[in-house]
Amino acid sequence: MGWFILVHVFTTWLSIFGLGRLSEEEKDLEILVLRHQLAILERQQEKRVMPSRIEKLTLAVLAVRLKQIGKRTTRQLRDIIRILEPETVIGWHRELVGRKWTYQHRSRRGRPALDKELEDLILRLAHENPRWGYGKLEGELLKLGYEASQTTIRNVLHQHRILPAGVRGGSIGWRQLMKHYKEQILACDFFTVETLRLQTLYVFFFIEVGSRRVHFAGITDHPNDFWVTQQARQLIWKLEGRESLLHFLIHDNDRKFTRRFDTVFASEGYHVIHTPFEAPNANAYAERWVRTVREECLDPILVLNAAHLRRVLLEYIDQYYNVARPHQGIEQQIPLPRGRPTRTGVIRRRQLLGGILNDYYRASGSFSLVTN
Repeated sequence: MGWFILVHVFTTWLSIFGLGRLSEEEKDLEILVLRHQLAILERQQEKRVMPSRIEKLTLAVLAVRLKQIGKRTTRQLRDIIRILEPETVIGWHRELVGRKWTYQHRSRRGRPALDKELEDLILRLAHENPRWGYGKLEGELLKLGYEASQTTIRNVLHQHRILPAGVRGGSIGWRQLMKHYKEQILACDFFTVETLRLQTLYVFFFIEVGSRRVHFAGITDHPNDFWVTQQARQLIWKLEGRESLLHFLIHDNDRKFTRRFDTVFASEGYHVIHTPFEAPNANAYAERWVRTVREECLDPILVLNAAHLRRVLLEYIDQYYNVARPHQGIEQQIPLPRGRPTRTGVIRRRQLLGGILNDYYRASGSFSLVTN
């Protein structure tokens, strides 16, 4: 018991000696920290809750200030901060500092933001011209009345994850190539039709990619080498009567397209292109026409026989598809246009395929009313 009293007296004397070495500001801060902890303890005795954000803020600021003035370590703060770990209080202060830098300052310095219209124009030129570098884009913008340095252009493209010209696209794509040569390309393909008696008929056709004009080749239930080659010769004879820029023929690797078939076109100066295996999109124009003729012509009709199918397809192709049907792929134009449209005359309707299709045209007259 006596030894315990002696140790307690010695410890108290050391504490008094240490307090005498503190400045008035340090003493005041210690008192504030202790009072704040007592207030938290009293509130927790009534209801066990965690310290609020304001309490954390106050205790963190006081502890860090005390650590700075007294030059104390985190371990030395344990004598003052009793209800919490000093590392926890210091962590609250770091969180407070982190939130400070998330505030948006009103006064922003630096270069002004790029105009949205100019940024959209840079992106448009880069997308539409994948081979243009920063210098070419800068010159094109200057021609259009916009000033933008190559560094600005590079930053805009980098921000939108657009690669430089050498990586973005150094060669012409298939779509651009088709647009350039489409007036010279002829495509062909087969499709099948089931008759009322479940007889399978093969329809052979050609389509000009540039104008979308379709040439009906023939119908057969047995497309052998001789028949297909004969249809090729007949098409060549048909095209001899007009000025044609066709120099390429596209078809798939179907066995019906034999070597003699290709020889017929090669002898006339055509370059025959075989599409890759199992790649119908490589002959997309022919595939799209098959879908069109089925939806607009064949699906609503029960085909009786080959003669019936021939009559239906000839009426659809020669009286509607090639001469009266606008095509979205060629800007709503017609493969064989009738001439410049006028807004005078009576609007009349012409029914095709027994009323399945309707074609509207203007007849001479003084009224513009839709009539039959």
